[in-house]
Amino acid sequence: MGGQAESEAASKGAPARGPLIYRQFAWTRLTHWLWAASLFFLLLSGLQIFNARPQLYIGKESGFHYDNTVFEIGAERTVAGDRGFTDILGYRFDTTGVLGLSGPEGRMRAIAFPSWATITSYYDLGTARVVHFFFAWALGVTMIAWLLASLLNGHWRDLKLTGRDVRGLPRDILDHVRLRFHHTRDYNTLQKIAYGSVLFIMLPLMILTGFAMSPSMNAVIPFLTDAFGGRQTARTIHFVVMVLLFGFFIVHMLMILAAGPLNELRSIVTGWYRTDPPAPDAETAKGSR
Repeated sequence: MGGQAESEAASKGAPARGPLIYRQFAWTRLTHWLWAASLFFLLLSGLQIFNARPQLYIGKESGFHYDNTVFEIGAERTVAGDRGFTDILGYRFDTTGVLGLSGPEGRMRAIAFPSWATITSYYDLGTARVVHFFFAWALGVTMIAWLLASLLNGHWRDLKLTGRDVRGLPRDILDHVRLRFHHTRDYNTLQKIAYGSVLFIMLPLMILTGFAMSPSMNAVIPFLTDAFGGRQTARTIHFVVMVLLFGFFIVHMLMILAAGPLNELRSIVTGWYRTDPPAPDAETAKGSR
């Protein structure tokens, strides 16, 4: 009945619709939303913590007698008045109104990240640390749950890169540039690379550098801080990974909008995903059998 209705719709000029498939397991969907919530609070509370010392260093120590600053957000007094700035590897950019100096006109204050981008919205380092650590543990526990569930239901195989994926990478990149998306059961090569990088590189690195910065964890894993080149280097890596994760989120949202937001959202909420209709030659071959 469904196939006949779709054939009639196609004959009337309506676009053909592919079959619905069960693409996302319940554990995948649950952990996806728990990660999204955890990363949201980790980002905003982390920016509040960063505001307490808005500089990043490479090395085991930092201070006035060291010249190892690689990143800084601050404010300075110039002939044109107070200005906010962001310094990256010695290159300084004026970021007044956004970073370093922000707030309502006439009541701007010197602060690295503006209050609307932090939890809490007012300066409260203690509360920010409590929020940050709570959701850091939530993220870690959720990751362990996802790994165990993926081993049981075989979902980890969906992210496994094959030789065919590698050979098809140039074509996949070209399709994305042209906004030509293929809705299939399997992830495409770029999705596997992006999701695999987040799950197996960025998130573990974020957790490990977080442990390396924690004095309490130094007693449990004393070699971890040195493995990252010192607490200050671990903090810098932690910040860089945060920026990469934020960049992934932006690209992820743009790809969802471009590929069909309703279909993508249905997949991660209900598990059901509508694929492309079968190719005409496949239908012909099926009919001949």
